[in-house]
Amino acid sequence: MVQRKKNSTTGLLKNKTALLTALAIFAVVSGAGAQQLVSATNSQLGSVQRDLAATSALSAPSSGFENYLLVGSDSREGADPNDPDFATIGSGAETLGRRSDTLMVFHYDQATGAGALLSFPRDLWVRIGDGENTARINTAYQEGTDVLVRTIQSNFNIPIHHYLEINFQGFKGLVDAIGGVEICVQYPSRDKNTGLYIPPGCHNLDGVRALAFARSRYFETKIENEWRLDGSSDIGRGKRQRKFIAAMLNTALTRVLSNPFSVSSAFDGVTGAIITDSNLDLTEFAKKMRPAAKGDISRFSLDVYSDSVAGNSILKLGEGSAAVLAFFGGSAPAPEPEGSD
Repeated sequence: MVQRKKNSTTGLLKNKTALLTALAIFAVVSGAGAQQLVSATNSQLGSVQRDLAATSALSAPSSGFENYLLVGSDSREGADPNDPDFATIGSGAETLGRRSDTLMVFHYDQATGAGALLSFPRDLWVRIGDGENTARINTAYQEGTDVLVRTIQSNFNIPIHHYLEINFQGFKGLVDAIGGVEICVQYPSRDKNTGLYIPPGCHNLDGVRALAFARSRYFETKIENEWRLDGSSDIGRGKRQRKFIAAMLNTALTRVLSNPFSVSSAFDGVTGAIITDSNLDLTEFAKKMRPAAKGDISRFSLDVYSDSVAGNSILKLGEGSAAVLAFFGGSAPAPEPEGSD
């Protein structure tokens, strides 16, 4: 068991995308009836760390749905100086503290099996935990995973039933284990901060390039021989991440069906980078992810607007977010999801 404490400088990261894919892989294999692989994978799942602090803050079960908080930290723990992206990621010594780099909620409908994803921009201004202090939402993780869970629940009236986290190294390893993920872009695309460059067309991204794509906040496209910055920053990044999840799940489904034994390598060395709450049954969660792997997953974003606090740029929740939050909170039907473009 892992007992998380507030202001701890330890902890593993997560880019939610990778964990969803890993569990989708397991779901496909178990559904195919490859019992020997299921047994091997269950053994690997035993090494997943459990977070007692996050568990203590979770909501009681809700009728008809479950929400999973998927967290990605900007901690550099475990970064290898020999990695090709070390210069852009940095080390734990260079980047102190722990903040959530990515926050998503995966919503599972127990009646239909449909899934939905909602992103929270990391610059969103919120009340931290149950207290009176306000800050960007990505700082809540610094106070403890329990504080982060309570921050989501109290600010947005969304119950959180389970918690999942994975680190950058695990994310890259998983992408490589499934043979990369195909991403298509219409124009040359780059982010000089993450080291990303993608020529126009469809390309199979390895773990390093996939992480650079998923982390990109300064995404540029070259149109009419001019580099144009996506000024939406975290808004655009969240949309690209949700598209990446869909592509990653589909890639995992296709490749594992063609080679079921790849599940072993997909989990090897990755489960040690995964942290969940104490109550989460990963086998059952994997089964719930199978429809998402086939494409039955809707993507949503929050209506936000720019503001400033003490001269610092932030985002605040707009009125247009009410319908989306009501759906994820279980009190209203799903609004129209975002398009596939």
